[in-house]
Amino acid sequence: MKNTTLLAASVAVAAIGAASGAHAGGMDRSRQSIAPLFETGTYVELSFGSVSPDVSGYFPHPLYGDLDAGDVTPSFNMVAGAFKQDLSPNLSFALIIDQPFGADVDYGAGTSYPIAGSNATVKTTAVTAVLRYKFDDRFSVYGGVRNLTSEGEVSLYNQGVNFYQMETTTENDWGYLVGAAYEIPDIALRASLTYNSEIDIDFTADELSGLGANSSALSVTMPKSVNFDFQTGIAADTLLMFSARWAEWTSTTIAPDDYVTIIGDNLVDHDNDTVSYSLGLGRRFNDKLSGSFSIGYEKAYGGTSGNLSPTDGYKSVAAGLKYQITDQTAISGGVSYAWIGDTTTSVGGEFEDNSALGFGIKLSHHF
Repeated sequence: MKNTTLLAASVAVAAIGAASGAHAGGMDRSRQSIAPLFETGTYVELSFGSVSPDVSGYFPHPLYGDLDAGDVTPSFNMVAGAFKQDLSPNLSFALIIDQPFGADVDYGAGTSYPIAGSNATVKTTAVTAVLRYKFDDRFSVYGGVRNLTSEGEVSLYNQGVNFYQMETTTENDWGYLVGAAYEIPDIALRASLTYNSEIDIDFTADELSGLGANSSALSVTMPKSVNFDFQTGIAADTLLMFSARWAEWTSTTIAPDDYVTIIGDNLVDHDNDTVSYSLGLGRRFNDKLSGSFSIGYEKAYGGTSGNLSPTDGYKSVAAGLKYQITDQTAISGGVSYAWIGDTTTSVGGEFEDNSALGFGIKLSHHF
């Protein structure tokens, strides 16, 4: 089973990570995967994903009945790429570009919902450079640095009145990652444990509210996290895959000065850290085609959710196919579907029976 390292699920897993993590467990989107580091020889990949969430709710008004919020989560796209090269028989290097964190919520202005018109976005792009040293065919360690580019904006309404706006500067900040891996190539076994450091961001926030216009410092910490990834061959041409990710979202608070003064609370904070899981099977059908199927889960904690993240946990399924165009070039595609957990928001909105559909495509090449 030496050639059973099937990664046909990679795009589908990335898509479901975005479809679920964008609405549960903070702002996770890409899982900060380092999978390209384990490819053989010189390798390059480029991927594209698109996610269409459907998150809607209502406000139970005592006089006017249920005030519909509509779908508050616009569709979004993701792009990513990676390059990996061996520098010596024991040392390799990878450069990975992804969009690890993000948020996008829009309470349409045409509804009767109490905060209709409110919207917020968070955008990030990460460039990660990592080195891996192999002691032998089984044990290896790796580490590197990550540069994160971040920005965000928010506009809040109450009963049709725009009472608060905020836009941050675009900042570049640094973090790091370290990890270790154990492999048994003959059975396609690999277990890796990766620690991603927190990243402290020092924004300047331009606020506009009833207090007037104000520019002030805004410090935000993106969470540290730990990823565990495991795969092993369990039969000829069949691969078992498991992954888990813990992220310390309780360390992430967004508290602009004027907003806290007006409301008396943070704009964004999180009551719980998150742990998400994925379990799947990969199967090589022939020399050209392989496929995969996986399920995912993140616990729902209950309680009240913020208005800018009206979800709580998820369950998901994903399926992918990989076609080997030539001996060096492959194309992969995947689809995913997530059942997003119900929640009650801080203004009393009820969000139920929500979901997200994602798809992705990846082109990869070994030189």
